[in-house]
Amino acid sequence: MADKSRNLVAALSYLLGFITGVTILFVEKEDKFVRFHAMQSVVIFGGLFFVNLVINYFLGFASGFLSGIISIVSLVVWLVSMVRAYRGELFKWPIAGDFAEKQVGKTS
Repeated sequence: MADKSRNLVAALSYLLGFITGVTILFVEKEDKFVRFHAMQSVVIFGGLFFVNLVINYFLGFASGFLSGIISIVSLVVWLVSMVRAYRGELFKWPIAGDFAEKQVGKTS
């Protein structure tokens, strides 16, 4: 895969959060750089989705503030992740990046 298309696919793994991450993990079997970003997308956005569901379930109407904070965090993580992946950077978020790297193996 050429560098630009490789970087584009890695960036697209964040486009729809964990949904595109899972899709790219199923499609891409070889490129560890792309698989790393797809796995990191699944871990981060899947985790944020789950946390938001739990907050909404247990706090009900009082969850608006916390959901707003999660939305802002998600937006920042989404933008930074897409830009850095498109630039070809192997940017690891704390915890999620290490987990993703272990799942796909060492990346180049």
